[in-house]
Amino acid sequence: MTNLPASADELAAGLASLDLEARLQRVARFAGRKVFTTSLGIEDQVITAAIARSGTAGAIEIVTLDTGRLFDETRALIDETERRFALAVERYRPAPIDVEAYGARYGLNGFYDSVEARHACCDIRKLRPLALALDRAAFWITGVRRGQSGARAETPLAEWDAQRGLLKVNPLADLTLDAIKAYAERHDVPLNPLHARGYPSIGCEPCTRAIKPGEPERAGRWWWEQDQTRECGLHVRDAASPITPISSSKVQVPAT
Repeated sequence: MTNLPASADELAAGLASLDLEARLQRVARFAGRKVFTTSLGIEDQVITAAIARSGTAGAIEIVTLDTGRLFDETRALIDETERRFALAVERYRPAPIDVEAYGARYGLNGFYDSVEARHACCDIRKLRPLALALDRAAFWITGVRRGQSGARAETPLAEWDAQRGLLKVNPLADLTLDAIKAYAERHDVPLNPLHARGYPSIGCEPCTRAIKPGEPERAGRWWWEQDQTRECGLHVRDAASPITPISSSKVQVPAT
């Protein structure tokens, strides 16, 4: 293990000339807990395959946020991915007390009614489980790409996440979707069948639709909202609107 890089810029510069697998190997050599969060989309499936191929599975933990509202196809792909690559994907789920409190305040599908309610749902089903998944992590590896949306157009290969106090590594940031697809085809990476049905970006089932011809990749996420930079808050620090906490739950044991 080597010491942490002097800065995010230094890490990004060191990654720029490397291919995907070498980028992961570079990050794996640093000291500290390294966590890759996968939503099982094509980008994340390619990173999972690259982790397996690069021999970094022992150094990089793979986790997913099982929100309780995922597509059946996504849940099936988690199991298929574990079998295919002989590795474990650790599931983090929302605390039942939070889900119950949300339903009492907004209703099960209250996220359609207001931006506040939608952000509150993302908070309990994604942000709180993510905080637990990243507890004591030094590195957070993501599948974010610049080409996914305008809000992500300036995504660096590495950045300091001051909110979470860790280095966030985006090893696909400078890659095109065509390059991602080529890697997946070359290495026979298992993909979510929803991609072939017009879903380039896949989240929770009630909040994701297929996109129309000419629409941006993430147009099918929270499509009923008018904000074109809409996010759940995982990758945009201030995306979530201020909300009153709906519970005081602090402890969540990851599901295995």
